[in-house]
Formats: sequence, C-alpha cells, structure tokens
Amino acid sequence: MVRIVPSGPILIEGPVELVHDGETVRSDRFIVAVCTCRRSHTYPLCDTSHRRRIRTARDEPDDDADDEDDEAGDDA
Repeated sequence: MVRIVPSGPILIEGPVELVHDGETVRSDRFIVAVCTCRRSHTYPLCDTSHRRRIRTARDEPDDDADDEDDEAGDDA
C-alpha cells in the first residue's frame, strides 16, 4: 500500500528498503513515512519537518507576473 499525503510524506506499508545516494535505508515499521519536502534531518525518512513551515500564496509562483511583463513589451 502506498498513500500520498498532500503537503506531507508518502506513506508506504513496511517493512521497506530505500536506496538514496547509494546507501540503503531500512525500516521495519509497519508504515514508513518517506519525505517529499527534502527538509527532513533523517532524509529519506520523514521527521515531520514539513509541518514547521506552512506554504502560503506568496510561496506559489505567480503566473500573472509574466503576463504583465509581456503586456508592457507589447506597447513599445
């Protein structure tokens, strides 16, 4: 079983072996949380670091900013 948690880890039914940078990380837990935010101090395993910072609208790329630049260039 694999479950993707929005704004969180990927939960995998264990036990698991993960290979990261040539090293094998093993976990015998019945559910293993794999980090997707890359903030974890125990990467590739999740340590809930994703909870310490909540994404806001300011963190998201602003697609409208490019449109404003394009419109300004059309007037020239």
